[in-house]
Amino acid sequence: MYDLARSLLFRLDPETSHGMALSALEVLNRAGGVKRLVGPRVDDPVTLMGLTFPNRVGLAAGLDKNAKHLDALGAMGFGFIEVGTVTPKPQPGNSKPRLFRLAEHEAIINRFGFNNDGVAHLVEQVRKRRFDGIVGINIGKNLTTAVENALDDYLVCLDAVHPLADYITVNISSPNTPGLRTLQFGEQLDALLGPIRERATTLDTRRGCKVPLLVKIAPDMDADEVALVAKSIERNHFDGVIATNTTVARDAVQHDPQAHEAGGLSGKPVFEASNRIIRLLRKHLPTLPIIGVGGIDSAETAQAKIDAGANMVQLYSGLIYRGPKLVGECAKALKTQAAKSPLG
Repeated sequence: MYDLARSLLFRLDPETSHGMALSALEVLNRAGGVKRLVGPRVDDPVTLMGLTFPNRVGLAAGLDKNAKHLDALGAMGFGFIEVGTVTPKPQPGNSKPRLFRLAEHEAIINRFGFNNDGVAHLVEQVRKRRFDGIVGINIGKNLTTAVENALDDYLVCLDAVHPLADYITVNISSPNTPGLRTLQFGEQLDALLGPIRERATTLDTRRGCKVPLLVKIAPDMDADEVALVAKSIERNHFDGVIATNTTVARDAVQHDPQAHEAGGLSGKPVFEASNRIIRLLRKHLPTLPIIGVGGIDSAETAQAKIDAGANMVQLYSGLIYRGPKLVGECAKALKTQAAKSPLG
């Protein structure tokens, strides 16, 4: 059924079809159709960062930027959903077209630029959710905020989402906000993560409940850069890391007619790059929770992320190409493999 729907949607502009697919999912969910199609959520509870995740498969940030579709997406069987990236003020993002399919490579290029309705709107949407899985909120900075003032935006978002988020992800790795990725390195990273950690600890104390902090990093780093990032994450007592965001590299798709488009590349071509980062992170951070994302399109590639060192995984582009059945396939496979492992 999804193959037929995809063939129709792929005839449309990618951003238009994205919106239509989410709208159709909403309608189907209100009639109870999503759960009937995909079946019950795989029960594979995992405790990580003090949270109990219903299973090991999540939805990556970016697909539901404004948390408008939490319940419908949750009905697909995800153990956790990450919404955002959200910024303090609403912003339209970059001009269109800004989303491109590289179907031959089962890949996507996007240069959305954190288009979203602002943190106040997202908070109201999350407040109304019925989804009983874990909800993470991914925070960023507005385009008009200078990089040297980025901390202010992250703190505004942190204050706003802390009462409702199960975990919070600091996004410093999108290639579509000028200068953002420079925050991943050296003193700039410590200058960002340190105050965010301090504010989060204060909010945790006031709330009487610890909300884990994660950071999302890019795949376009060498081994020395990963080592420095890992030290900063550890030094600033972050609770986990998401590896990875999209890539600016085009080696794997260089002959595709859309390879020249600016933006972040996701899907199959980023699979090995993200695995490399996960392996390096695990070397430097042997016990820190890692969520692996990038190029997962099957149960086998989900397991490969775990084998590289991730504790859980997130889907995005693979979901576009494979459809809702991918969620259950991955969750069942990871549950089965975990049961076989002496570590569980």
